[in-house]
Amino acid sequence: MSRMPILAGLLGLAVAAAVPGVASMQSGGQGPVLLVLNKEDATLAIVDAASGKVTGLVPTGDGPHEVVASPDGKLAFASNYGGTTPGNTISMIDLATRKEVRRIDTSPIRRPHGLAFVDGKLYFTAELNRLIARYDPTTDKVDFLLGTGQTTTHMVIVNKEQTRIVTANIGGNSIAVFERGANPNATWNETVVPVGQGPEGMDVSPDGKEIWAAHSRDGGVSVIDAATKKVVATLDLKTKQSNRLKFTPDGRIVLISDLIANQIVVLDAATRAEIKRIPTGQRPLGILMVPDGSRAYIAINTDNYVSVFDLKSLTITGQISTGKGPDGMAWIAAR
Repeated sequence: MSRMPILAGLLGLAVAAAVPGVASMQSGGQGPVLLVLNKEDATLAIVDAASGKVTGLVPTGDGPHEVVASPDGKLAFASNYGGTTPGNTISMIDLATRKEVRRIDTSPIRRPHGLAFVDGKLYFTAELNRLIARYDPTTDKVDFLLGTGQTTTHMVIVNKEQTRIVTANIGGNSIAVFERGANPNATWNETVVPVGQGPEGMDVSPDGKEIWAAHSRDGGVSVIDAATKKVVATLDLKTKQSNRLKFTPDGRIVLISDLIANQIVVLDAATRAEIKRIPTGQRPLGILMVPDGSRAYIAINTDNYVSVFDLKSLTITGQISTGKGPDGMAWIAAR
């Protein structure tokens, strides 16, 4: 990882100063860690969030897109989406040793993408197979498959009770909502919610009442009532190609990355009104919200850095160079 460009020292200090308590974590215990996947390099960058410095690079499989960490901060999982040849592996990475300890073969499941780690198990989507799968690290086996029947099942969100699973299906122009029945191993009820063209970025509001989906192909956003599973509003934002949509932890603000317009769209979640549009570098992709609500990170794919976005001032305050083609990100809290 030392061969990659890193954030200048002064910027690292500025980031640390902007986050109360972060600087002191460096001397005692582990401070917060940002994980960033570099698609072009096929690496996972481990970033000290206080200084903004890359402290390690771990090779992954081909074309890694999304990453998630276990709650204890010990393991990370990267979905190896592949390139011209569809990927069929997931990298399991030990963050203490900074090594890939297992290359999980998902065959015949191909194009693994969206990830969610819940109660010790890894849920992931498989775009080519139109399904959701679940991997158990303790048994090293895929122990659960759930077909969506929708084309290009891309992102996935699983609630902590594992009673609801939501997917964004780009080619199906739909959001699929699965609810667990009385028998968790046999009964899942699916509701397919038609939305706009190419839903890709998706998030569930922190209170669980709404599902928002950004349409990558028609510039809109669908707002779905989670209880009725019906679209209650469609926002015509005229984005050129939205990629990710994320709520702030308090649920007040929504950020949308527009990778063709090279900007972040900021919305008021309650009124659904646009607040502002913020220019970024070329091709903003992944968005990661820090749990304390102080800032977000935006992966600027073509320019090979991650922007630091202050959620109070709604401005970009810095950048971190992590490698070529940053996209998916994950966060590990200080310990």
